[in-house]
Amino acid sequence: MRIRTTKWFETTVRYDRHTDNGLKRVSENYVVDAITFAEAEETIIEELKPFLAGEFEVKNITPASYGEVFFSDDANHDRWYKAKLIFTVIDEKTEKEKAVSVTRLVQANSVSTALSNIEQVFGGSAQEYTVANIAETKIMDVFEHNEPLKKKTDDKPEYEE
Repeated sequence: MRIRTTKWFETTVRYDRHTDNGLKRVSENYVVDAITFAEAEETIIEELKPFLAGEFEVKNITPASYGEVFFSDDANHDRWYKAKLIFTVIDEKTEKEKAVSVTRLVQANSVSTALSNIEQVFGGSAQEYTVANIAETKIMDVFEHNEPLKKKTDDKPEYEE
């Protein structure tokens, strides 16, 4: 599991898809990391341009309700799930326990695998949490605008291209 914390935007792209019955207008959802709406639009256009023939338009851009995405290393994990987690924390002012809910985007191939991936990330943690909900999304893919460092064979870091 690889975790990426950044500002994410959910985008909706509409384009014409070739089918057996001719062209069909479809909308698909993608997630990109960006700082601004303009950067999110620019990123999704650049990411999809090589794959879409003809015209397409970005119909919607919305800041995501999550700040962390859990990427799976398994090539068979081709779906995205939103997971609502509830953490038990101590309120600094009142010194009492309170519940704080957060949403995470998790890559997996099933709900049970998504749950397993969450356990992999938080299982060794001393912090108490509960998985309140896991639901499959219609997100097709997640694009990291500023890709993470990758190790080269000679142990010198290099940016992915």
